[in-house]
This record gives sequence, C-alpha cells and structure tokens, in this order.
Amino acid sequence: MAQAKKKKRFYDVEMPIINKQTQILAYELSELENRFIKYDLTRILRGKSILMQFKVSIEDNRAIAYPRGILLMSYFLRRMIRKGTDYVEDSFVADCKDATFKIKPFLITRRKVSRRVRRGLREKAREEIKKYLKEKTSARIFDEILKNKMQKELSLILKKIYPLSLCEIKSLEIEKDLAIKEMPKKVEEKPKKEEMNEEKETDEIPSEKPAKKEKKQKKKEDNSEEPPKE
Repeated sequence: MAQAKKKKRFYDVEMPIINKQTQILAYELSELENRFIKYDLTRILRGKSILMQFKVSIEDNRAIAYPRGILLMSYFLRRMIRKGTDYVEDSFVADCKDATFKIKPFLITRRKVSRRVRRGLREKAREEIKKYLKEKTSARIFDEILKNKMQKELSLILKKIYPLSLCEIKSLEIEKDLAIKEMPKKVEEKPKKEEMNEEKETDEIPSEKPAKKEKKQKKKEDNSEEPPKE
C-alpha cells in the first residue's frame, strides 16, 4: 500500500504588536520557524498605508510573529506632497538597546525653503532620532511609530527650525540583533586593564630611585674616608 502524502494545512500566527492573527500554509508547525511575512496595516491605521514585515518564532507550540521592519508606501507619500512645498529625506544607521536599525525619515515643509534650512532639518532629525532610539527596545520603537508618538515628538523639535506639514518614518528595518548582556561587559573590561597596567608601572618606577641614591651616598662616604694626598 502506498503511504498517503502529507497535506498542507493553515497554521495560526499571532502578531501581538497589533493584536491580530494571520494564517500560513505549511506541512508542519516547525516549518514556520524564522519565516518572514508581510502584513498590510492600512485598514488598522485608518488609511495610513504601512507595510510591516514580521519574523515568525515558535514558542510553546505557538507561532508568534515579531516585527522586523516598516515601510511607508510611496503612493501615500506622493499624495501628501503639495505644490509650493519641499521635502527632506535621509538614510542612516542607529542603535537601540537590542538592535541596529536602518532608518529613513521623511519630512515635508509647509513652504519652499532654502538648502540651508533643509540641511538643518536633516541634521537635527538624525541627531534626535539617534538619541530617541538609544534608550528603547526595538519592540517599543515599533509600537511608538505605529501610534505616531515618535513622529509627534520629532515634529515639535524640528518646528523650532521650520514648521512641517508632515513628519514620518519612511522605512525602519532591523539590520542586526544585539546582545544586551554582552555590551556593558566589554565597556567595563577596558578601563580595568588600563588601571592594572598603570598600577604596575607606578610600582616599578619608585623602587629604582632609592637604589641610585644609596649608591651615590656610598661613593661620597668612601671619598671622605680616603686620606689626603701629600
């Protein structure tokens, strides 16, 4: 008798960050490990067209998808640009507590501005975003971007340079995961080694000086004991 072939079935995949579930077709649940999926958030965000990328992880016989990237659709950005305005974009790498991000902010001014103003907005946005990400985890950063919290805070800061009609994150992608526990140890080891070397050097130098002084004193005493020449 020929063995019956396995049939694919749909497995539920949880997405905690948006409190939703999706289904993926596979032979076994284990096949979903490390699989990437894309989910359109346009309906959830009420017209704001964002495509989110997830990575699936198997935990306790459950498939859970964690966010790995966000992409704001180009047609949404084109719709937001008006005549008589300028846009500013940038691309750079920044670290958070547990990951390294590649991030692209997108700014639209209310009127036409000079190149100097655009450069000022670009540099200030980069500085503030790096500062903002530094003290947060990747999960929290994704959550705050979806809730528009990060964009609002950045827009208020950049308003001092020039008021914006739109302040958005065009794309955000995790390039590398960082180990939180290993980072502080590497920073602490370096000063300890330097301190040990300094202590050794300071201990060796004073021990040589007294020996030289003792030799000089002995020579003086020997010279003083010699009888005067006739």
